Amino acid sequence: MSDIIRGGQFLVKETKCEDIFTPEDFNEEQVMMRDSVIEFVDKEIWPNKERFEKKDYALTEDIMRKAGELGYLSVAVPAAYGGMEMGFVNTVLVCDYISGATGSFSTAFGAHTGIGTMPITLYGTEEQKQKYVPKLASGEWFGAYCLTEPGAGSDANSGKTKAVLSEDGTHYKITGGKMWISNAGFCNLMIVFARIEDDKNITGFIVENDPSNGISMGDEEHKLGIRSSSTRQVFFNETKVPVENMLAGRGEGFKIAMNALNVGRIKLAAACLEAQRRTVTGAVHYANERVQFKTPISSFGAIQAKIAEMATNAYAGESATYRAAADIENRINIRVSEGNSHQEAELKGVEEFAIECSILKVAVSEDVQACTDEGIQIFGGMGFSEDAPMESAWRDARIARIYEGTNEINRMLSVGMLVKKAMKGHVDLLGPAMAVAEELMGIPSFDVPDYSELFAEEKEMIAKLKKVFLMVAGAAVQKYGPELESHQQLLMAASDILIEIYMAESTILRTEKLAKKEGEDKVQEQIAMAKLYLYHAVDIVTQKGKEGIVSFSEGDEQRMMLMGLKRFTKYTNMPNVIGLREKIAAKIISENKYAF
Repeated sequence: MSDIIRGGQFLVKETKCEDIFTPEDFNEEQVMMRDSVIEFVDKEIWPNKERFEKKDYALTEDIMRKAGELGYLSVAVPAAYGGMEMGFVNTVLVCDYISGATGSFSTAFGAHTGIGTMPITLYGTEEQKQKYVPKLASGEWFGAYCLTEPGAGSDANSGKTKAVLSEDGTHYKITGGKMWISNAGFCNLMIVFARIEDDKNITGFIVENDPSNGISMGDEEHKLGIRSSSTRQVFFNETKVPVENMLAGRGEGFKIAMNALNVGRIKLAAACLEAQRRTVTGAVHYANERVQFKTPISSFGAIQAKIAEMATNAYAGESATYRAAADIENRINIRVSEGNSHQEAELKGVEEFAIECSILKVAVSEDVQACTDEGIQIFGGMGFSEDAPMESAWRDARIARIYEGTNEINRMLSVGMLVKKAMKGHVDLLGPAMAVAEELMGIPSFDVPDYSELFAEEKEMIAKLKKVFLMVAGAAVQKYGPELESHQQLLMAASDILIEIYMAESTILRTEKLAKKEGEDKVQEQIAMAKLYLYHAVDIVTQKGKEGIVSFSEGDEQRMMLMGLKRFTKYTNMPNVIGLREKIAAKIISENKYAF
């Protein structure tokens, strides 16, 4: 077990490209699955885009049923309950490719398969699973998840909804209101969180949607995007729930909610990938056809820069998401082989990589917003029109930074969880941080290293960026100890450094693995994307590192750390950024699509 990858360890261990999984490693079954999902989207969802924008909730429900018939709702469900029982990578893959055409459908899909079905498969009793999961897996029933309340958003455990045990002890009566409930308008079953007496933590319940049992709904919400995703308030008035429908134990609802969100976060990142690929493809189609000054606008450098950056971020997002998905799957398999139940193995597997899940949620949700924004810009005035697909893509992208925990919460969580892991001894941060502090005292080496091998300098840069994080976070922990949690702006700066390290490293390792397999000359554009992503990452780390250092240190300590920052973010050979962008854009423009 000692050599197995642990969550957060990427920061203190060198990862070899052979040890990560990449989209180029999909096996035959995965390629078939991907192609069948793309075909489904192109046939059922993409042609109906206009109807989704006109709040056609019945269409969302109808296509969800079709997805159920094809088995797409059951990928992650164990075979014993009517599911396909595929691995975690397949779960992420289906979520990725089914989510590219409209946020309305991908929200319905994610809410049902993730937070609607999964809490029962992971926390339910055998009876609960036999009774409910097969109906959810087949799409006969749809699920919703009732956690958020008017006064309980990011602070999920502060909900006021009450569950009171009946005098005869056979059922609970639930009373309270929930808001922003996805799938509310057509769900048959809800995972509802309520508080029993004055318990410190909320409790989860499986509640069947029966209007005659004190359940009522508000009107459909009018939203900026995801317009055909049914979103309503749900009100419970002494709704009777049998005691056997409590999920896990009393007071365990907060734990269920948090673990469901971990899985939701990596799946949300996945759900933003195909949207980026399709946006790049749509933008380059337009740029190749649109003629201004007697030439297609795709021949202009200003447009090429946008296409290259959009594609680079999409490629980085894929690299990091599938790396983490496979790490989680490997962890689940190890636990199953050691005798854990499927439930226990999946819970612990995902929990182990909660840091990576938060990193991905933030990075990819912000990239999809930037991508659709540039998509509008490439279309120019046409992009602002509802007749072009970019406007709805931009609106749909906006929610991704808010749900499954806001990006601010996830930024703070990623660093907070890492520090907690270090305290528990799961990731040794202290040793490496001390080593960096000592290195700062020493005289730097002036030898010119041998960078003849592909990515030799880039991998050294990644190692140096890790030192920046250890230097800044180490000094901050030393200064504030457990009080660090209340210094949110510092945590945010540290998390941006952490995010860039994981994303840049994943991109470089994926490309190195690909170059070893295909030959460097065959993957020049991917090499360019990896170098371009790292170049931006170094800039962000420089800026955020400086912001942190000047805000919590002074005098000699500050001078020492700023010198360290300069040393750890210095290239020996700067990349030709414009040249990299031109190379990436040329391939996409000539192939007229996202080509990687």
